[in-house]
Amino acid sequence: MSARTDSLARRLSRPLLAIAVTAVLAACGSHETGPVLTVGAGDSAESMMIAEIYAGALARTGLRTQTKERMGQRTDLLAGLDSDTIALFGDVSGDLLTALDSTATATKPDAVNAALSKALPEGVVDSDPADGTDLRPTVVAAATRNAEYPSSLKELAPRCAELTVGITTGPPLDALRAPLDPQRDVVEPLRTVYHCDIVHPVTYTNDTDLRKALSDGEIQLGVLGGPPALLPDGGVGLTSLADPDYAFRAASVLPVLRKGALTDQQIRKLNYVAGELTTTDFADMVHQVRDQGAVPSSVARDWLDAHAL
Repeated sequence: MSARTDSLARRLSRPLLAIAVTAVLAACGSHETGPVLTVGAGDSAESMMIAEIYAGALARTGLRTQTKERMGQRTDLLAGLDSDTIALFGDVSGDLLTALDSTATATKPDAVNAALSKALPEGVVDSDPADGTDLRPTVVAAATRNAEYPSSLKELAPRCAELTVGITTGPPLDALRAPLDPQRDVVEPLRTVYHCDIVHPVTYTNDTDLRKALSDGEIQLGVLGGPPALLPDGGVGLTSLADPDYAFRAASVLPVLRKGALTDQQIRKLNYVAGELTTTDFADMVHQVRDQGAVPSSVARDWLDAHAL
């Protein structure tokens, strides 16, 4: 266990509190009476999926759990923690930091995690992020033209000024994530980190229009609000350019919880989840729920079984 995890465990050692529950799904685990821990979720398949993973994992420690879905936006989930309606919810590290501290400058994973821990409201803490999940905005090229461009944004810099780059600005697939602001979220970070000067940006209100423009050659590169793997078709026909120096802020799935809601054993279970979850796994589960109509709790159970969690 990391030093950060040890420190977190000490902060979260108070006994589990009973949680008031209304309009929730059926509890996981036994039907015995006793405290029930509620995991909250927003309105997207992504948020619901991670809630079911956390609830299912914690149920395997002997804890009675249930999920409360479609709670709304991040502010509603944080309010749920404050009111004891829920004990935890899943979020994305960089997105949450941006929402809590608009002046934060951290972009790399360790720095983002440290800044986020300081920015959380009083009585709220986070646990280990799933480092294998990378949900940052992504620069993509048409796969048919990927030989024309380097595989990394670092090597792209000398050519940036000559390229027309499309940027998706419409609502993201995950309702908790904010739409991209072209200047703040794309143009300025690329210039600052890689000296990549985008002088021909074009905005699109959705990923479909951006991908058509790529295919038709109207633009040379596109910027998506997340990884192509989360697109309905998994990003077929797209090639991603690596962002090794984190022009785009680190964005990993992590649990946000009410201080004192979990025991050391339960925190370790969440940390085991963090150690196993990857972007590929997460995207696959989201596709099953969002695009194929699968039941989130069943998908989570299958994933937990496959990873012996």
